[in-house]
Amino acid sequence: MRPAADGSGTVRERVLITGAASGLGLGFVEWYAAAGAQVLATDVAHVVPAGVLPVGVEYRRLDVTSDEDWTVARDWVTETWGGLDVLVNNAGVAAGGRIDRLTMAEWDWILDINLLGVVRGCRTFAPGFIAARSGRIINVASVAGLAQAPVMSSYNVTKAGVVALSETLLHELRPHGISVHVVCPYFVRTNLAQSLRGTDTDAEAAAYDRIGRSRRTPELVVRRAMAGVAAGRFVVLTEAMGRVAFWGKRLAAPLYHRVLVEAGRQTAKSRD
Repeated sequence: MRPAADGSGTVRERVLITGAASGLGLGFVEWYAAAGAQVLATDVAHVVPAGVLPVGVEYRRLDVTSDEDWTVARDWVTETWGGLDVLVNNAGVAAGGRIDRLTMAEWDWILDINLLGVVRGCRTFAPGFIAARSGRIINVASVAGLAQAPVMSSYNVTKAGVVALSETLLHELRPHGISVHVVCPYFVRTNLAQSLRGTDTDAEAAAYDRIGRSRRTPELVVRRAMAGVAAGRFVVLTEAMGRVAFWGKRLAAPLYHRVLVEAGRQTAKSRD
């Protein structure tokens, strides 16, 4: 598998990005398009409003929970570009809730999108990467996958699963010349909060507030993420708070646990 060349002979990376119509996904689209890559933006919408995507970016509908959609995307990439160089598994949804209030339907919903959607993407394109002995997988997780706060069990589990999957593939695919990275941002100001749905409205209101008040824009986070990828980092932490949570859990475990125990106490006080 080799990147396609344009008329000038310049080699261009071929990139597929999920959840690409807004937020971090759109940020990745804009970054790769500005770098001269061939980009296939995908999302669950059938069409994207004019002017949202950069000129020259292709768009196709892809529901990450659909095996058929993934197969169609792979076939399109193979027939149109001759292969893929970079897969960015970004699509995801948000959820909050206390364990006794989350329904099993809510668990199934978020697991199918946030975790199994990434699994499907990796399964779909790994064979082509292995055959070409090259390729890059960038999985977007969250600091919630590294440090687990109370009242976010379903979201935490999915993002921790993405981190675990990524670490597994890091070692499994490296002998085939494939690099794997997991990006773990803190709260980013995107429309992710609009995906919140569930029965624990108090917990979801708190999550909505944190996302809405974040000063970190998708453009800033993507720029830092791609700098980390370029530096060859496996876990890419894009904010200071993420680094504090990540290293605090590992190097100052007693303090880390005291902070979360107190957070749990505050949560208990708000319970009806």
